[in-house]
Amino acid sequence: MWVLFQRVVPPPPQRPQAGGHRRRGDREVLAAIIFVATSGCTWNQLPPGFGLPGVTAFRRFTEWTEARVWAKLHRLVLDELGARGGPDWSRCTIDSVSVRALKGQLTGPNPTDRGKSGSKIHPVDRQGLPLSIGISAANLHDSQALIPLVRGIPPIRSRRGPRRRRPGKLHGAKGYDYHHLQLWLSSRGIQRRIARKGIKSSQRLGRHRWVVERTVSWLSGCRRLHRRYERKPEHFLAFTAIAATLICHRRLTAELPIH
Repeated sequence: MWVLFQRVVPPPPQRPQAGGHRRRGDREVLAAIIFVATSGCTWNQLPPGFGLPGVTAFRRFTEWTEARVWAKLHRLVLDELGARGGPDWSRCTIDSVSVRALKGQLTGPNPTDRGKSGSKIHPVDRQGLPLSIGISAANLHDSQALIPLVRGIPPIRSRRGPRRRRPGKLHGAKGYDYHHLQLWLSSRGIQRRIARKGIKSSQRLGRHRWVVERTVSWLSGCRRLHRRYERKPEHFLAFTAIAATLICHRRLTAELPIH
């Protein structure tokens, strides 16, 4: 991942004059940020083995988040997978998962958790690969996240032909069964496989929906996502992008075989 990260990390800012402390290396800071994301510890709980204070890692994390480094890294890993024939564009599945949140923007009362404050993570994936990630308040209806998520799928390189960003089919539960969403998907050439309210049972989606539920389980492997501590939504979204990048990178290194 460090080899790919070097292609998206911005150069360090130039100091107008000499003096001050030596800037820590990007590689050791990246390792500290990934440790915080996967272990769920706070910034001031970094082990002494990293050799840098937590405030340094947090400042660099904020700097890279503002430069959209994590979104670029996620897209770069997807590009590498696409060059090897990774993503299967025949069908995708959309779903959401709620997490508790303390304070901050994009939080709201969770109707499934006794009205406690929370946020939602919305992944879109195929075969366990999160192609697009978004967050919202816990009280936002899932249907309002479909269009931004599908639009958020980046143009991914393919082994043959031009880049692609539209799946052939999109599967979803009854929460996405709205006429305007069906028209929007049809206008983009995407076949809708969404359970109809009062007509179709959501259980028929089990053979496709379990994939996105497994991806949600993989995202929870990054313990920083178990509960939202970040006040700024862009910081929480950055940790979500890091988790998605780790999932895709494991597939890239053949640790997770394609079924």
